[in-house]
Amino acid sequence: MTTAAPQEPALQASLSIDLKPTAHPLSDTERATRLENPGFGRVFTEHMVTIKWSAGRGWYDAQLTPYASLDIDPANMTLHYAQSIFEGLKAYRRPDGGVATFRPYANAERFQRSARRLAMPELPQDLFVAAVDALIRQDIAWVPGEPEESLYIRPFMFATEVGLGVRPSNEFLFVVIASPAGPYFAGGVKPVSVWLSQEYVRAVPGGTGAAKCAGNYAASLVAQAQAIEQGCDQVVWLDAVERRWIEEMGGMNLYFVYGEGEDARIVTPRLTGSLLPGITRDSLLRLAADRGYAAEEAQISVDDWREGNANGTLTEVFACGTAAVITPVGSVKSSTASWTVGTGEAGPITMELRKALVDIQTGRAEDVHGWTHTIA
Repeated sequence: MTTAAPQEPALQASLSIDLKPTAHPLSDTERATRLENPGFGRVFTEHMVTIKWSAGRGWYDAQLTPYASLDIDPANMTLHYAQSIFEGLKAYRRPDGGVATFRPYANAERFQRSARRLAMPELPQDLFVAAVDALIRQDIAWVPGEPEESLYIRPFMFATEVGLGVRPSNEFLFVVIASPAGPYFAGGVKPVSVWLSQEYVRAVPGGTGAAKCAGNYAASLVAQAQAIEQGCDQVVWLDAVERRWIEEMGGMNLYFVYGEGEDARIVTPRLTGSLLPGITRDSLLRLAADRGYAAEEAQISVDDWREGNANGTLTEVFACGTAAVITPVGSVKSSTASWTVGTGEAGPITMELRKALVDIQTGRAEDVHGWTHTIA
């Protein structure tokens, strides 16, 4: 089987991005109109960054150009064999008017891990961050300044070789686009209802669950549609072997709060290889510990969840991810049972951690971990 050719990181990381911005930028008035109600992933900025890769040549032809359609051959290997990965991160407007991203090198590292799992070339981390920075600098006027708004950045990569042979592609395209975004869930921070999927699974041991690849999301859509049919907002995945252990919610990680106040214990499902290692998830483990809470990773079963809510030991549940930040879970439903989480409303620890995270991201609180990355 042909595999992706090795790269020389030092050489590739020094690749410069050729800036070719649009000759016809939008006026301030036109841009302001598009920013009035951006929603999530509906409005896009004026530019994108593209970088090509081919076997034997490595990364080349890095360009910032006007946002435009891509020319795809019908026999493009991604359309047939799904060699496609992506990331998601945000740029935030700071109190002083500047702009910063949150943990972009963590995204770059995860992007490399996803590429490795999908037999794709690994983009050097410095080049990943340079591409993101270049796009934000060019389209910095698109970074919103209102509370709960940000510029969502979507780096992605897919195979571009033409052919139907079942093997890793020898050609790839890396792209970065950006979308001004409001709250991920309509109505802002309010509890969501979830459906426990016992018929479908998201990932299996040894599979691609830990990679942020397009195929994982395609496989999730039927269960998400089932959740909607059951009157729920989101689906919660169980493990593929026993259909007993909680894994994650839709495209987000989950957290469980036991107890109340300073004695509360905060638990997130342990990474097993079939869960996505979320960057927000990792950040919250550290922030919870910073605030004096016992924070840990452990296995949590459906029975643990139901019984914990029934006897009051489990007081809050929330989901977390780049797009939604932190979203409280208010109720749970399955084919055999349903129950309310705590009071059914957002809990105090959920909202405390959410505020702590957002304040760091937006520059309203000190970043003692060095997570924020200022756009020069």
